[in-house]
Amino acid sequence: MWWGAELKLTSAEAEIYVSNRDPYKGSLQYYQRLSNRYDTRNLIGAKKKNSTVPIVCVNLLRSGEGKSESILVQHFVESLNYIRSTRKLQNSRIYLINYDWHANIKYKGEQQTIEGLWRHLKEPTVTVGISDGDYLPSRQRFKDCRGEIISTDDVEGAFCLRSHQNGVIRFNCADSLDRTNAASFFGSLQVFMEQCRRLGISLDSDLAYGYQSSVNDNYGAYTAPLPPGWEKRSDAVTGKIYYIDHNTRSTTWVHPCPDKPWKRFDMTFEEFKRSTILSPVNQLADLFLLAGDIHATLYTGSKAMHSQILSIFNEEAGKFKQFSAAQNVKITLQRRYKNHVVDSSRQKQLEMFLGMRLFKHIPSVALHPLQVQSRPFACFLKPVASMFPSSHGGASLLSFKRKDLIWVCPQAADIVELFIYLGEPCHVCQLLLTVSHGADDSTFPSTVDVRTGPNLDRLKLVLEGATIPQCSHGTNLLIPLPGPISGQDMAVTGAGARLNCQDTSSISLLYDFEELEGQLDFLTRVVAVTFYPATSGRSSMTLGEMEVLGVSLHWRGIFTNEGHGARLYDIAKKSQKETNPFSSVGSDINPFAEASYDNASQLNSSANSPLVDLLTGEITRVDAIQQPVRENINYSGGVDLLDFLDGADIQPSHSHGDFTSPSSQDGKSYLDNGAKQYISCFRSLIGQNSERRLDFAEAMKLEVERLRLNLSAAERDRALLSIGTDPATINPNALIDQSYMGRLCKVANSLALLGQAALEDKTTAAIGLENTDSSKSIDFWNISKIGESFCGSSTCEVHAEIVGATPAPSTSSLFLCCQCQRKACKVCCAGGGALLLSSYDSSGCQSQLDVTTNQSVTMDRVICKTCCHDIVLHALMLDHIRVLISSRRSSRADNAAQKALDQVIGFSKNDRSLPWDPQQAIMVRKHLLNGEESLAEFPFASFLHSVETAPDSAPYLSLLAPLNSEPRHSYWKAPSSASCVEFCIVLGSLSDVSGVLLVISPCGYSTADAPSVQIWASNKINKEERSCVGKWDIKSLISSDSSFHGPENLGRDSKVPRHVKFAFRNPIRCRIIWIMLRLQRPGSASVNLEKDFNLLSLDENPFSQEVKRRASIGGQIETEPCLHAKRILVVGTSVKKEMDIESTQGSDTIKVKAWLERLPQLYRFKIPVEAERLCNNDLVLEQYLPPVSPLLAGFRLDAPSAIKPRVTHSPSLGVDIWDTSITFLEDRYISPAVLHIQVSILQESDNMVTVAEYRLPEAKPGTQMYFDFPQKMQTRRISFKLLGDIAAFADGPAESDNIGFGSSPVATGLSLSNRIKLYYYADPYELGKWASLSAV
Repeated sequence: MWWGAELKLTSAEAEIYVSNRDPYKGSLQYYQRLSNRYDTRNLIGAKKKNSTVPIVCVNLLRSGEGKSESILVQHFVESLNYIRSTRKLQNSRIYLINYDWHANIKYKGEQQTIEGLWRHLKEPTVTVGISDGDYLPSRQRFKDCRGEIISTDDVEGAFCLRSHQNGVIRFNCADSLDRTNAASFFGSLQVFMEQCRRLGISLDSDLAYGYQSSVNDNYGAYTAPLPPGWEKRSDAVTGKIYYIDHNTRSTTWVHPCPDKPWKRFDMTFEEFKRSTILSPVNQLADLFLLAGDIHATLYTGSKAMHSQILSIFNEEAGKFKQFSAAQNVKITLQRRYKNHVVDSSRQKQLEMFLGMRLFKHIPSVALHPLQVQSRPFACFLKPVASMFPSSHGGASLLSFKRKDLIWVCPQAADIVELFIYLGEPCHVCQLLLTVSHGADDSTFPSTVDVRTGPNLDRLKLVLEGATIPQCSHGTNLLIPLPGPISGQDMAVTGAGARLNCQDTSSISLLYDFEELEGQLDFLTRVVAVTFYPATSGRSSMTLGEMEVLGVSLHWRGIFTNEGHGARLYDIAKKSQKETNPFSSVGSDINPFAEASYDNASQLNSSANSPLVDLLTGEITRVDAIQQPVRENINYSGGVDLLDFLDGADIQPSHSHGDFTSPSSQDGKSYLDNGAKQYISCFRSLIGQNSERRLDFAEAMKLEVERLRLNLSAAERDRALLSIGTDPATINPNALIDQSYMGRLCKVANSLALLGQAALEDKTTAAIGLENTDSSKSIDFWNISKIGESFCGSSTCEVHAEIVGATPAPSTSSLFLCCQCQRKACKVCCAGGGALLLSSYDSSGCQSQLDVTTNQSVTMDRVICKTCCHDIVLHALMLDHIRVLISSRRSSRADNAAQKALDQVIGFSKNDRSLPWDPQQAIMVRKHLLNGEESLAEFPFASFLHSVETAPDSAPYLSLLAPLNSEPRHSYWKAPSSASCVEFCIVLGSLSDVSGVLLVISPCGYSTADAPSVQIWASNKINKEERSCVGKWDIKSLISSDSSFHGPENLGRDSKVPRHVKFAFRNPIRCRIIWIMLRLQRPGSASVNLEKDFNLLSLDENPFSQEVKRRASIGGQIETEPCLHAKRILVVGTSVKKEMDIESTQGSDTIKVKAWLERLPQLYRFKIPVEAERLCNNDLVLEQYLPPVSPLLAGFRLDAPSAIKPRVTHSPSLGVDIWDTSITFLEDRYISPAVLHIQVSILQESDNMVTVAEYRLPEAKPGTQMYFDFPQKMQTRRISFKLLGDIAAFADGPAESDNIGFGSSPVATGLSLSNRIKLYYYADPYELGKWASLSAV
């Protein structure tokens, strides 16, 4: 039951009260959980005669008149009557035993209290029983078991249960700590004695009398079973029974197990003590004492009270009793103090310990943290230049062990460009920079550009001109990275706002109305970072450690079809059944579909065109031809939750319903239809002649329709601009005043936390129950579609939504409002979330909301819209929009993951060949590698450049995928026009390469189409520095080995496919391998299948249809040649530990150290301010300067303390509380929130002119960041304005607890108060020794 207590500072008892609303909420589920857990009637070996499950409640509360706990005793009885009235526990019987523990001890003493408890527990304990059985040492004896068999792989043999416990006995007091622990011990003591008896362990002491004299003396007709190896016989002369122990070959007149079941229930306390060996009893008491102290410490912060009774069997119980009395007084004072002072903090500790309310206590911590993809196997593709003579190419810049590293670039470098090859493909989310410099902090770069892509040919700009402030040495700066944004979207989205650019006072606190959707790519492998100095050519730049953070797919699980990767694989394969995986589907087809990568290269180079490296500009060269190492291998044999969310129209992020991408054939029409429907909804609101303007509620409903139609913000703006409408005129952020917007955001944020708490409580309450969800007609938000949002029932008594005409009779369902008791139709009812905000009064105010404790709110009730305040209805609508935006983001991430998977594996609907058997794939890999390692296997290895690929080919990344990752007949092939293809493979780590294996595709090569192979190796991407390993001609195999002639059929019993190994003379230590395949006679038409034969041809599936043979499968005509392959394997040994980077000592190092220690010529000094003014929720700071002041050089900004919360909306339908996407990519990483600070000065014409705008990185709160102006300035007034995604930031838990409901809607951690200081540069020697007092 739901109850509370009013604590008092005095020694008086707390005043207990029971909730006057739904006090028995959850009681039925509690007993259902007990019934399901302890119902053993259907188990094998269970007693069929048990028709019910007994649930015995031993209530230890005080029931005397005048006692505060007596009200709980009364409600305990009423709660059981309520449960019986529901008739939902037909198979269970609940028995209540009221046993006032304290009153019995006070008036009867401890011994009689224990005896009385045993009398109450005897019948229930015998009825419930205990589980027992036998241990079967061998599994061959399972057939002898006549009960339930329990076995595990860890234990040899199994357990056979003959009988089962049916039902449960549970104890409770007020807090279920002290009295509960004591009573449970004495109840468990009787069970412990019976367990020992059944195991043949006698705890009878030598002082026992009458119990072992005769079997029938005290126990009537009861005869105990004999132990194994014993036999019962009678004397032929006297007829007296005796017993034979065949184990020891001895006889006895005494029954070996004369004990009566549960015999100690009938004993008095003194009889129990005299007849029992007390050592095991005292050890059991010690366990209960320890457990009681642990639970009491967790719950109350002190040890358990009234524990002296547990030592009643101890010889020193008297001494303990005297000590315990004083200890109880001390514990009482401790609890009284902690209840008044630290109760709330202790509650938070318990919730965090249990993993509950994490969104409240640690709101910014991600459930799935980003991974550092720049280590441990990442590298620089080009050496980073340095003033040190030996620097190992900059590898230390990616090492987390060199936090104090200061990398000095060559003198007067205009830019420093770094190409980072990530250790695993991922979607890049953040760039972490460690500021490193000497005495002069201006040597660190001032701006940075970032480009990302799957290889060097497909790098796209994601960040341009981001400001890097000057900070102290060792400062960590985190730069969020969005995905590449379409230029068309940037040109359109926000166009309406730019028409009204003079009005910049409004802040988008509700949501981002003009969200730009960047492209998501989970195959990003190369990150190009370009640094620019503060002053070009003035001095050398210094760099520090850097990290690239992102989210990677679970590739191991995808390839092995295990765990979370199997789920992603199944979803991706299902979505490709009706879509050509190699067709290019752009983002203009579906707003949820990203701009997919076409597997076929878009390079229109001819066969004789040179291959140009984007970084070096070199072309490939051809050397002499060697003979390959030939292997003719043909092995035979082988290895054979929420009720109030039900009915919502929001799909879960992992679903594929409304958010499923359409096929390429109907994609364009799908988009056109969506835009047309949106325009139709818009015109239905404003009229065909645009005679009226939208109000706030209508604009919000229009945004709901836009998201339901899967339109992005850019597509919405295109549609509105096509009919001459300014998108800014329907921006909900601009249609209400700032004060109301602030209150609305507060209510919506509270609703989000309450919704998450309700989902968490429902998930917790459902533990142990089969299914507690029930369908509801009204969901959490109940937002009607445009055109359907009016009352259509004549029997409705509310009529909250009426549009002009009289409502027609309707047979729709009616609901009873829980407040006004009127009948309301569905349209006139508020969403279920309004019940969580029912404490708002008519003025729209509410006290501080607390989601730490459980909310006793019944979500199966209904409240009409007239009984809800307008701000509550608007909050439901705002929360609904935020949920739709989040679902759209998650769907975009899921689609991007599916496309990434398709670019690695490929799903061809025409390929019906069977995949590799997992065990067979392991054997194939083992024989192919022959004891060596596979060094170029995706995802750890990848291609450095794009590879030309035919439209109907498998993706080129499949050449590096594991063997069992795609159908057996799938393979890669080049376009028919390509006579030469080069593969540039970056290995997973620095390795000693011994050779390359080329697994031939199923179609095989003909005599005229066999290519030549040339291989290079290097540690750098500069082709001039690579070394040629050798050249091989596959065509020579035809004349040298007749076993390669003709096709070869390999069934499932074959261990390896046909392959060729190109072995190196000596292992080569390298990181990059180049492999070139070249046709000898490009465009040759000299091959005919009727005259020539196929080489390395195999049909890996003997049951598949015959493959049509051509000179080359990829050719357009039968005589057209083509390059193709199935797999490329690089074999050798990886270098486990790379060389340690050692600092060199020499004249250059000494010079560099001296240069770093050189002090700057100019220092920063503070400029005094006459006055300053804060406005717009402290996001704008205006400073007034004296008439005579130095030229402004820049300003110092202390990093804000606001955080990015993980939860910004209530949960959508069917969502998992631990996962919002199959990619584990959170909303705040899909569309990262970024802050900007805009600087404006007052010119002579009394106009404020913007002079600079800086993108703020994320840093530790309070970090001092220095921003220099583009040029020195003189002014009387300067203004700083914080811009960007203000609504995405919130205060931390410590600040939130001290903030009232009526405070600013903007996070106080974003306030510019006391955060900005102006400075100028000057020589300290010219200013004198007092200059240090004004240093900034």
